[in-house]
Amino acid sequence: MESTGNLRIAMKSVPSLRNAAQPLGPYSHAVVANGLVFVSGQIPLNPGSQPGDWAGKTIADQTRQCVRNIETVLNELGGTLKDVVKVTVYLTDPGDYKAMNEAYREFFPSEPPARSVARLGAEPTGLLISVDAIAVQPAH
Repeated sequence: MESTGNLRIAMKSVPSLRNAAQPLGPYSHAVVANGLVFVSGQIPLNPGSQPGDWAGKTIADQTRQCVRNIETVLNELGGTLKDVVKVTVYLTDPGDYKAMNEAYREFFPSEPPARSVARLGAEPTGLLISVDAIAVQPAH
């Protein structure tokens, strides 16, 4: 934030992303604000895929694609998964927790970010997971 006397000005931008799948609604994949990158919930779509054409039928495959999508967003902004400080995982079936956790661990083997897990309210056919993240903005 910039400060002018008692007035604080938030620094916010919505970056244009070339390599990410197009958003499926009125939202941005990422917003950069005050040194943080807020990555919207990523679903298991490969860039160029259509909704419902999920990247795999298992929770492990879908988890990997969600995290890869977050990684793609961060890479375009000059960052990596090591910049992630907070993740929220949304599962359609809480019974998938263990298998999701094993696939998730592949991306964060040490010093993982803080994380919450919740139930996903929407249940499109075959969708098992959505993952969002907050990362520190890499220094340029």
